[in-house]
Amino acid sequence: MTCLPPAPPETPPSPREGFWRRRVGSVIVAQLSQGVTPDRIAFTLALAVALATFPILGSTTLLCAAAGFALRLNQPIIQLANWLFYPLQLLLLIPFYRMGEWIFGTPHLALSIPQMVERFNAGPLRFIADFGVIALGGIGAWCLTAPVVVAVLYVMLRPVLRAVGVRVSRARESAATQRH
Repeated sequence: MTCLPPAPPETPPSPREGFWRRRVGSVIVAQLSQGVTPDRIAFTLALAVALATFPILGSTTLLCAAAGFALRLNQPIIQLANWLFYPLQLLLLIPFYRMGEWIFGTPHLALSIPQMVERFNAGPLRFIADFGVIALGGIGAWCLTAPVVVAVLYVMLRPVLRAVGVRVSRARESAATQRH
């Protein structure tokens, strides 16, 4: 009978390696390691953030999936960003509706998320009748702002991801030379 040495204890992540590095950074680094270009990841993230703020609750997962499929974007990254930025959708929902009222000159409606949820639970058709016009205004406002958001985020993320891509390439090359 042989005795195996005890397994080394799992080391907890260092304080520097927080949620973002473990959950988001690791996915991005993995995709860079698999050959996805930094520019493509920057575009995917920028588009995902914009889509995650679309002012219709429950629609962003499908929007991200459709955009990812149509544009051949990385589904894990687009869905991860969509999930991470979901709270932003809640924060921007009423501002988009207000902006839509202002842009399209529709009458001002008193709005709150709990009120909207209550009306939806009372009946989806009544909800659409009550809030359909304001939702269309919110979508119009989103359509005007989303391209700007994508462009700005892309320009900001591209140099950062290119630098990460260089580090990943160097680490891969270093590991390859050490094996030989």
